[in-house]
Amino acid sequence: MAIITEEPDSPSPLKQRKTLKPTSKPSQTTAPEPIKPTKTTNATNPFHFWFYFTISVSLVTLIFMILTSLYPQDPKTWFLSLPLNLRQHYAKGRNIKVQTAPNQPQIEVFAIQEGPSKSSDQVLIVHGLGCSSFAFQKVVNFLGVRGVHAVAIDLPGSGFSDKTMVVEEEHVDDGVLGRLKDMYNEIQEKGIFWGFDQLVEQGYVNYEENKIRVSKRNVVKAVALGPEEIGKVLGQVIDTMGLSPVDLVLHDSALGLTANWVSENRGLLRSVVVLDSAPTGTALPLWVLEMPVLRDAVLGLGFAFRRLLGTCCSRSVGNLEAEGHRILLKGRDGRRAVVGMGKSLNCSFDLNEWAALDEVKGLPMQVIWSDALSKEWTEEGRQVADAIPQAKFISHSGGRWPQEHNSEEIAESIYQFVSSLPKNVKQTEEIVPEHVQTMFDEAKSGDHHHHHHGHDSHGHEHAHAGYMDAYGLGQEWAM
Repeated sequence: MAIITEEPDSPSPLKQRKTLKPTSKPSQTTAPEPIKPTKTTNATNPFHFWFYFTISVSLVTLIFMILTSLYPQDPKTWFLSLPLNLRQHYAKGRNIKVQTAPNQPQIEVFAIQEGPSKSSDQVLIVHGLGCSSFAFQKVVNFLGVRGVHAVAIDLPGSGFSDKTMVVEEEHVDDGVLGRLKDMYNEIQEKGIFWGFDQLVEQGYVNYEENKIRVSKRNVVKAVALGPEEIGKVLGQVIDTMGLSPVDLVLHDSALGLTANWVSENRGLLRSVVVLDSAPTGTALPLWVLEMPVLRDAVLGLGFAFRRLLGTCCSRSVGNLEAEGHRILLKGRDGRRAVVGMGKSLNCSFDLNEWAALDEVKGLPMQVIWSDALSKEWTEEGRQVADAIPQAKFISHSGGRWPQEHNSEEIAESIYQFVSSLPKNVKQTEEIVPEHVQTMFDEAKSGDHHHHHHGHDSHGHEHAHAGYMDAYGLGQEWAM
């Protein structure tokens, strides 16, 4: 009889299945360990790359700009690199030679003009520091169309006028280097054998120690003129172009630069227009042009200079216009000239005292002022007008520098003012005809003959009457 024994089922497969389940869970948690790749993706974020790339390029550009600014551009190269609008502006102008002192070289002053030269209205526009005649192109053009002879100049050191001049200076050689140079010159003058003999006999070269050696050398200096020199420039420009008596338009800092000259040359003036010209200060902050790194960034980067103009000078300045101002200010060492002129401004200038001078009291004046900048600036314009009792106050919608959109508005205000003034005396004088001039000469010779040979009084009276009738003041010539 077979005995069947029942063996219990082996639990190993089930146990293995059960044990496999918990082992599978850690395998699932440990397998997706690609959390590290997410960290690597953050490290190679493209935003970081472009951020550092932009910073690096900006620093390299700034360093390059600073290095290039240390070496001024050649004048010919600078002219050839000018944009079209500046070339056209230069082609419309002319150069006038002036001299600020007998021992100083002549300076060329650039000027543009429109309108008939024999007009009864002669307008001369003088810009402020940092600006130039480039800002007054449309103002001059509009005045010329209206029959006014309008002239705008670039002050020396600005625009297309001379910004540097070569000056001969005396230099006293002193110190160790100076003595070595003296010794070298002594040997060069007396010969190498003389120097050798000195060394053999005395052990040193016996040159003249007490002799003071003064050498002359040419030095290039920025044209940084003061108010006295600016006045001389204005007088020579007015004389050369035949503008007297002139209607003077003073823009920005030009009032402080020319106030003394105006009071001393009343006979050359017919009127004065104050165009956003504060007694002290400038629209363009000159301290920006003095700081080493900041000035290179502002003058080297077009968008930075445009932002500066938009903040201080012209609210809606265009890209081409701003670029033209930047090139003219930076080129040919113009920055140094403008900064030097700014230091010569009279910060203690008192407008009330100046307006109370006898030479200024009877001078017709007009104040044209911007009312679009701020309430403080508009209020300052009112104060300027109040300080000059005879001045008429007119506001305009632009900034402290003329802009394209309001140049016609400014020009119209100037035209309305100058056209209302009495006409220039020199323009109303008639040219004496040739036959009348002959009779005038005969009358003078008759008077001279009577004086020496005892002509009767009737002849003398007749000659005197002929002198008057040559100008239409008598009746005897018509009989």
